Amino acid sequence: MEIFKSVKTEASKEFEKLLDSQFTKTQSLVEGKIIEGVVTKITEKFAFLDCGLKSEPILDINELKTIGLEKKIKVGEKIPVLLERLEDREGNVIVSASKAQKIKGWDILVEAFEKNEPIIGKITSKCKGGVIVEHLDTGSLMFCPGSQISDTPLKDISHLMNEPQKFALIKMDKVRGNACVSRRQIISSSKKEDKAKIVEKYKVGDIIKNAIVKGYSSFGCFFNVNNEIDCLVHLQEISYSRVSHPEEIFTIGDKHDLLVISVDKEKLQVGCSIKQLSPDPFEKISNYELNKKYEVKVVKLMDFGAFCELEPGLTTLLHSSEISWTRKNVSPKKVFKVGDKIMCVITEIDKEKRRIAISHKLTIDNPIKMLSENSPVGSTIDGTVESSNDYAIYVKLKGYDISGFLHCNDLHYTNDPETELKKYKIGDKIKVKILEIKEDQQKVRVGLKQTQKDPFDYFNDKKINETITVKIISSDNKGLVVRPEGCEMNILIKKSQIAVSASDARPSRFVGGERIDCAIAELNLEKRKVSLSIKLLEEIQNKEAVTKFSSPLSGKNLPFSTLSDKLKKKDKEKK
Repeated sequence: MEIFKSVKTEASKEFEKLLDSQFTKTQSLVEGKIIEGVVTKITEKFAFLDCGLKSEPILDINELKTIGLEKKIKVGEKIPVLLERLEDREGNVIVSASKAQKIKGWDILVEAFEKNEPIIGKITSKCKGGVIVEHLDTGSLMFCPGSQISDTPLKDISHLMNEPQKFALIKMDKVRGNACVSRRQIISSSKKEDKAKIVEKYKVGDIIKNAIVKGYSSFGCFFNVNNEIDCLVHLQEISYSRVSHPEEIFTIGDKHDLLVISVDKEKLQVGCSIKQLSPDPFEKISNYELNKKYEVKVVKLMDFGAFCELEPGLTTLLHSSEISWTRKNVSPKKVFKVGDKIMCVITEIDKEKRRIAISHKLTIDNPIKMLSENSPVGSTIDGTVESSNDYAIYVKLKGYDISGFLHCNDLHYTNDPETELKKYKIGDKIKVKILEIKEDQQKVRVGLKQTQKDPFDYFNDKKINETITVKIISSDNKGLVVRPEGCEMNILIKKSQIAVSASDARPSRFVGGERIDCAIAELNLEKRKVSLSIKLLEEIQNKEAVTKFSSPLSGKNLPFSTLSDKLKKKDKEKK
């Protein structure tokens, strides 16, 4: 059974051809491409387009307003649009004129950016941080930062608004679709070309007359030459004398002659010098001799030393270590002030390095040497407490710019050193003895106790086992604190040295103020060490009594019973 039969007529062929052409046309359209549409109708809210599709896409009038096409479009005119969707859920074609304009404009901007070509735009409005620039060809909006509007600060930019002018594309953000432009770069580039021509005029060795001081900074001074170029005179090229800042010498508007010493055609910079127009003062160094005194002028004070002038332009350094004999690395600011004239000795002249070293302390007598000559070790001298720390005090010696070191152990022979140290305050007058002088180190050690009588001298003529009389000062569980007659030194008799018998070795048996005899058990004059013993004296007396009397009755008058026991034992041995 024949269900379908192909019938080829002229009408069917024409319909098939028309259908194929329409289908092919539709298939050639791709979402995301820019197409052209003809305006067929315009209402208050919408504009209708014919893009050759099955349905007519529409454009919102508000969208056309944002891109400035609301009043420009008319029925029958062609307008580029972006084909966003061929068909949405309702079967409508979605297009966008603003996006088409943005894409088309972006492509043009990208091409200009890649070729590094300027574009023509106009400033339409201000915004935070800069201004909005409209590209005249595409209407694309771009951002120009405030710092890129001009090469000089502008308080008012009203004269630049809506005026066609060149801009340089400096940044393109494809992801965000943002473009950043610079008017300053165009201005600078133009000035650079002009400046290059100006720089070509100058050569090293040229003398520029009547250059005007335009401004200065910490590193140099800027001069304007013939109102066409600014030249820099570096701080080191201003003067042979030491200059800390150009404002010390120059005033805005002053005129000076300059010597061209460098021309940088790449950086378009001209370097100049003022000092090289005058003779080098260092050439006069031959007028000065080593190890001779000269008057110098203090011109600048630093923490490490003072810069001084032998004569204008001939500067030298007085290091802080060369200011004083006794005060090491003292700050020059505490000793001198700018403008002071002082005597110094030249200690070094280095012509190659253009360096001169001087010393102030060599012009004055070395106080340590004077002290050594006038008050040698062993001498007594007056002094004043100048300062102190946890273990010593420093004494300013009268008549000398010297501070003697007084250790707390040299304050008193017998008292606690730390306790004695707390007794002295700044300004106290004391008499000290010179114990040690180190000229090479500029140090002096003094003592206070050495000016007093040494209690230990009491034992100079004493011997071990010798009996001495002492006075009991106090007693405790440790023993007896006693003081020999004629001596100002307290000595401890240990509990174990009170008696031979352990039962009698009780400190409580003795009363303060009581006078007793004891023996010297240990004596070392060099180490200043001595120990006393009642026990030793008892043993010596017992031994003498046994030898002398050899009788049971001997020793009855002695305070302890041990002697009687020894006599009885010896009597038994004889029998």
